[in-house]
Amino acid sequence: MNDITVPLLAVFVIFIVMMGIGIARRYRMCPPDRILVVYGKVGAGPARCYNGGSTFVMPIFQSYAYLNLTPITIEIPLRSALSSQNIRVNAPANFAVAISNDSEIMGNAATRLLGKAPSEIAELAREIITGQMRVVIASMTIEEINSDREKLISLITKGVEVELRKIGLHLINCNITDITDESGYIDALGKEAAAKAINDAQIKVAQENQRGAIGKAEAERLQAIRVAEAEAAAAIGRNKAEQDIVASQAELAEKRAEADRRAEVA
Repeated sequence: MNDITVPLLAVFVIFIVMMGIGIARRYRMCPPDRILVVYGKVGAGPARCYNGGSTFVMPIFQSYAYLNLTPITIEIPLRSALSSQNIRVNAPANFAVAISNDSEIMGNAATRLLGKAPSEIAELAREIITGQMRVVIASMTIEEINSDREKLISLITKGVEVELRKIGLHLINCNITDITDESGYIDALGKEAAAKAINDAQIKVAQENQRGAIGKAEAERLQAIRVAEAEAAAAIGRNKAEQDIVASQAELAEKRAEADRRAEVA
Protein backbone atom coordinates (compact mmCIF):
# COMPACT_ATOMS: atom_id res chain seq x y z
CA MET A 1 0.00 0.00 0.00
CA ASN A 2 2.79 2.40 0.89
CA ASP A 3 4.67 1.47 -2.28
CA ILE A 4 1.66 2.64 -4.34
CA THR A 5 0.94 5.84 -2.33
CA VAL A 6 4.40 7.39 -2.77
CA PRO A 7 4.34 7.40 -6.61
CA LEU A 8 0.78 8.73 -6.56
CA LEU A 9 1.80 11.55 -4.27
CA ALA A 10 4.77 12.34 -6.51
CA VAL A 11 2.55 12.41 -9.56
CA PHE A 12 0.06 14.65 -7.75
CA VAL A 13 2.81 17.05 -6.65
CA ILE A 14 4.19 17.19 -10.18
CA PHE A 15 0.70 17.84 -11.50
CA ILE A 16 0.18 20.68 -9.01
CA VAL A 17 3.56 22.19 -9.88
CA MET A 18 2.90 21.99 -13.62
CA MET A 19 -0.53 23.46 -13.11
CA GLY A 20 0.96 26.32 -11.08
CA ILE A 21 3.53 26.97 -13.79
CA GLY A 22 0.80 26.96 -16.42
CA ILE A 23 -1.30 29.39 -14.41
CA ALA A 24 1.69 31.66 -13.87
CA ARG A 25 2.39 31.65 -17.58
CA ARG A 26 -1.19 32.64 -18.31
CA TYR A 27 -1.05 35.63 -15.96
CA ARG A 28 -0.31 38.52 -18.28
CA MET A 29 0.94 42.00 -17.39
CA CYS A 30 0.46 44.88 -19.84
CA PRO A 31 3.15 47.60 -20.24
CA PRO A 32 1.92 51.22 -20.56
CA ASP A 33 2.91 51.48 -24.25
CA ARG A 34 0.66 48.58 -25.28
CA ILE A 35 -2.92 47.38 -25.06
CA LEU A 36 -3.55 43.81 -23.93
CA VAL A 37 -6.48 42.29 -25.81
CA VAL A 38 -8.01 39.18 -24.25
CA TYR A 39 -10.48 37.35 -26.49
CA GLY A 40 -12.42 34.12 -26.44
CA LYS A 41 -14.78 33.50 -23.54
CA VAL A 42 -14.69 36.98 -21.97
CA GLY A 43 -18.33 37.64 -21.22
CA ALA A 44 -20.03 40.58 -22.92
CA GLY A 45 -18.34 41.86 -26.07
CA PRO A 46 -15.89 40.25 -28.50
CA ALA A 47 -12.78 41.13 -26.45
CA ARG A 48 -11.54 42.75 -23.27
CA CYS A 49 -8.83 45.44 -23.44
CA TYR A 50 -6.30 46.50 -20.80
CA ASN A 51 -3.82 49.40 -20.93
CA GLY A 52 -1.40 48.80 -18.06
CA GLY A 53 -2.23 46.51 -15.16
CA SER A 54 -2.54 42.74 -15.48
CA THR A 55 -5.09 39.93 -15.84
CA PHE A 56 -5.33 36.16 -15.91
CA VAL A 57 -5.91 34.56 -19.29
CA MET A 58 -7.80 31.29 -18.95
CA PRO A 59 -6.13 28.43 -20.79
CA ILE A 60 -8.11 26.74 -23.56
CA PHE A 61 -11.04 29.19 -23.25
CA GLN A 62 -9.15 32.46 -23.80
CA SER A 63 -6.23 33.82 -25.78
CA TYR A 64 -4.52 37.22 -25.95
CA ALA A 65 -2.60 39.61 -28.18
CA TYR A 66 -1.05 43.07 -27.93
CA LEU A 67 -1.69 46.35 -29.74
CA ASN A 68 1.24 48.77 -29.93
CA LEU A 69 0.59 52.40 -28.93
CA THR A 70 3.72 53.73 -30.68
CA PRO A 71 2.79 56.76 -32.89
CA ILE A 72 2.78 56.25 -36.65
CA THR A 73 3.91 59.05 -38.99
CA ILE A 74 1.98 59.34 -42.24
CA GLU A 75 2.86 61.51 -45.25
CA ILE A 76 -0.05 62.60 -47.43
CA PRO A 77 1.13 63.95 -50.82
CA LEU A 78 -2.32 65.33 -51.60
CA ARG A 79 -2.66 66.62 -55.17
CA SER A 80 -5.49 67.93 -57.36
CA ALA A 81 -8.06 68.32 -54.57
CA LEU A 82 -10.99 70.40 -55.86
CA SER A 83 -11.87 73.57 -53.95
CA SER A 84 -15.38 75.04 -53.85
CA GLN A 85 -14.44 77.08 -56.95
CA ASN A 86 -13.39 73.92 -58.83
CA ILE A 87 -9.75 74.97 -58.70
CA ARG A 88 -7.40 72.05 -58.08
CA VAL A 89 -5.23 72.42 -54.98
CA ASN A 90 -2.08 70.61 -53.88
CA ALA A 91 -1.70 70.36 -50.09
CA PRO A 92 1.01 67.89 -48.99
CA ALA A 93 0.81 67.21 -45.25
CA ASN A 94 2.25 65.16 -42.40
CA PHE A 95 0.13 63.41 -39.77
CA ALA A 96 0.94 61.49 -36.61
CA VAL A 97 -1.61 58.93 -35.42
CA ALA A 98 -1.64 56.16 -32.82
CA ILE A 99 -3.94 53.48 -31.49
CA SER A 100 -6.12 55.11 -28.84
CA ASN A 101 -5.99 53.98 -25.22
CA ASP A 102 -9.35 55.59 -24.53
CA SER A 103 -11.55 52.98 -22.88
CA GLU A 104 -14.40 53.78 -25.29
CA ILE A 105 -12.24 53.40 -28.40
CA MET A 106 -9.91 50.49 -27.52
CA GLY A 107 -12.65 48.03 -28.45
CA ASN A 108 -12.76 49.47 -31.98
CA ALA A 109 -9.00 49.01 -32.26
CA ALA A 110 -9.24 45.41 -31.03
CA THR A 111 -11.97 44.66 -33.57
CA ARG A 112 -10.43 46.31 -36.62
CA LEU A 113 -6.66 46.52 -36.06
CA LEU A 114 -5.66 43.42 -34.10
CA GLY A 115 -3.10 41.42 -36.04
CA LYS A 116 -2.38 44.20 -38.57
CA ALA A 117 1.17 45.39 -39.16
CA PRO A 118 2.01 49.09 -38.61
CA SER A 119 2.31 49.57 -42.38
CA GLU A 120 -1.23 48.21 -42.86
CA ILE A 121 -2.57 50.50 -40.12
CA ALA A 122 -0.75 53.45 -41.70
CA GLU A 123 -2.26 52.69 -45.13
CA LEU A 124 -5.76 52.45 -43.65
CA ALA A 125 -5.31 55.77 -41.83
CA ARG A 126 -3.85 57.36 -44.99
CA GLU A 127 -6.99 56.52 -46.98
CA ILE A 128 -9.23 58.01 -44.26
CA ILE A 129 -7.14 61.19 -43.89
CA THR A 130 -6.87 61.75 -47.66
CA GLY A 131 -10.63 61.47 -48.04
CA GLN A 132 -11.30 63.92 -45.21
CA MET A 133 -8.78 66.43 -46.59
CA ARG A 134 -10.54 66.38 -49.96
CA VAL A 135 -13.92 66.88 -48.27
CA VAL A 136 -12.68 69.90 -46.26
CA ILE A 137 -10.90 71.52 -49.22
CA ALA A 138 -14.05 71.11 -51.32
CA SER A 139 -15.96 73.19 -48.74
CA MET A 140 -13.56 76.17 -48.82
CA THR A 141 -12.60 78.83 -51.35
CA ILE A 142 -9.04 79.34 -52.53
CA GLU A 143 -8.89 82.61 -50.61
CA GLU A 144 -9.87 80.86 -47.37
CA ILE A 145 -7.43 77.99 -47.94
CA ASN A 146 -4.58 80.40 -48.67
CA SER A 147 -5.21 83.01 -45.96
CA ASP A 148 -6.73 81.02 -43.09
CA ARG A 149 -4.56 77.93 -42.70
CA GLU A 150 -5.56 77.63 -39.05
CA LYS A 151 -9.19 77.15 -40.07
CA LEU A 152 -8.16 74.59 -42.70
CA ILE A 153 -6.16 72.54 -40.19
CA SER A 154 -8.94 72.80 -37.61
CA LEU A 155 -11.58 71.45 -40.01
CA ILE A 156 -9.31 68.66 -41.22
CA THR A 157 -8.40 67.69 -37.65
CA LYS A 158 -12.05 67.61 -36.61
CA GLY A 159 -13.16 65.44 -39.53
CA VAL A 160 -10.16 63.09 -39.37
CA GLU A 161 -10.52 62.57 -35.60
CA VAL A 162 -14.15 61.47 -35.97
CA GLU A 163 -13.33 58.94 -38.69
CA LEU A 164 -10.21 57.57 -37.01
CA ARG A 165 -12.13 56.87 -33.80
CA LYS A 166 -14.25 54.39 -35.74
CA ILE A 167 -11.23 52.13 -36.27
CA GLY A 168 -9.62 52.75 -32.86
CA LEU A 169 -7.08 55.45 -33.79
CA HIS A 170 -6.65 59.02 -32.62
CA LEU A 171 -4.90 61.97 -34.25
CA ILE A 172 -1.79 63.32 -32.50
CA ASN A 173 -0.62 66.01 -34.90
CA CYS A 174 -1.44 67.58 -38.27
CA ASN A 175 0.92 69.75 -40.31
CA ILE A 176 0.26 71.05 -43.82
CA THR A 177 3.66 71.71 -45.38
CA ASP A 178 2.59 73.74 -48.43
CA ILE A 179 -0.43 74.90 -50.42
CA THR A 180 -0.27 75.41 -54.19
CA ASP A 181 -2.66 75.16 -57.12
CA GLU A 182 -2.23 73.98 -60.68
CA SER A 183 -3.62 77.19 -62.22
CA GLY A 184 -1.26 79.59 -60.42
CA TYR A 185 -4.15 81.36 -58.67
CA ILE A 186 -2.58 81.19 -55.20
CA ASP A 187 0.70 82.54 -56.61
CA ALA A 188 -1.22 85.43 -58.16
CA LEU A 189 -2.92 86.11 -54.82
CA GLY A 190 0.49 86.22 -53.18
CA LYS A 191 1.80 88.69 -55.76
CA GLU A 192 -1.32 90.82 -55.34
CA ALA A 193 -0.90 90.83 -51.57
CA ALA A 194 2.79 91.73 -51.92
CA ALA A 195 2.00 94.59 -54.33
CA LYS A 196 -0.71 95.87 -51.98
CA ALA A 197 1.69 95.73 -49.04
CA ILE A 198 4.31 97.68 -51.02
CA ASN A 199 1.75 100.30 -52.07
CA ASP A 200 0.48 100.65 -48.51
CA ALA A 201 4.04 101.07 -47.28
CA GLN A 202 4.76 103.74 -49.91
CA ILE A 203 1.56 105.58 -48.97
CA LYS A 204 2.54 105.50 -45.31
CA VAL A 205 6.02 106.81 -46.18
CA ALA A 206 4.48 109.66 -48.21
CA GLN A 207 2.07 110.43 -45.36
CA GLU A 208 4.90 110.48 -42.87
CA ASN A 209 6.96 112.74 -45.17
CA GLN A 210 3.98 115.07 -45.54
CA ARG A 211 3.42 115.05 -41.80
CA GLY A 212 7.10 115.82 -41.32
CA ALA A 213 7.03 118.72 -43.82
CA ILE A 214 3.93 120.18 -42.20
CA GLY A 215 5.49 119.82 -38.78
CA LYS A 216 8.67 121.50 -39.96
CA ALA A 217 6.73 124.41 -41.52
CA GLU A 218 4.67 124.82 -38.36
CA ALA A 219 7.80 124.80 -36.25
CA GLU A 220 9.43 127.44 -38.48
CA ARG A 221 6.26 129.57 -38.29
CA LEU A 222 6.18 129.37 -34.52
CA GLN A 223 9.87 130.18 -34.40
CA ALA A 224 9.37 133.25 -36.64
CA ILE A 225 6.49 134.40 -34.43
CA ARG A 226 8.57 133.99 -31.30
CA VAL A 227 11.50 135.84 -32.93
CA ALA A 228 9.22 138.70 -33.98
CA GLU A 229 7.69 138.86 -30.53
CA ALA A 230 11.14 138.91 -28.99
CA GLU A 231 12.29 141.66 -31.36
CA ALA A 232 9.15 143.68 -30.64
CA ALA A 233 9.66 143.28 -26.93
CA ALA A 234 13.29 144.36 -27.37
CA ALA A 235 12.24 147.44 -29.39
CA ILE A 236 9.68 148.36 -26.74
CA GLY A 237 12.36 147.96 -24.13
CA ARG A 238 14.76 150.20 -26.06
CA ASN A 239 12.10 152.85 -26.60
CA LYS A 240 11.18 152.79 -22.94
CA ALA A 241 14.82 153.11 -22.00
CA GLU A 242 15.30 156.04 -24.40
CA GLN A 243 12.17 157.69 -22.98
CA ASP A 244 13.48 157.25 -19.47
CA ILE A 245 16.82 158.75 -20.53
CA VAL A 246 15.16 161.76 -22.18
CA ALA A 247 12.95 162.31 -19.15
CA SER A 248 15.91 162.05 -16.87
CA GLN A 249 17.93 164.51 -18.97
CA ALA A 250 15.02 166.98 -19.07
CA GLU A 251 14.60 166.71 -15.32
CA LEU A 252 18.34 167.26 -14.86
CA ALA A 253 18.31 170.31 -17.15
CA GLU A 254 15.37 171.71 -15.27
CA LYS A 255 17.13 171.28 -11.96
CA ARG A 256 20.25 172.95 -13.31
CA ALA A 257 18.23 175.87 -14.61
CA GLU A 258 16.54 176.24 -11.24
CA ALA A 259 19.90 176.14 -9.53
CA ASP A 260 21.33 178.78 -11.89
CA ARG A 261 18.27 181.01 -11.35
CA ARG A 262 18.65 180.84 -7.57
CA ALA A 263 22.32 181.57 -7.82
CA GLU A 264 21.68 184.56 -10.02
CA VAL A 265 19.02 185.91 -7.62
CA ALA A 266 21.32 185.45 -4.69
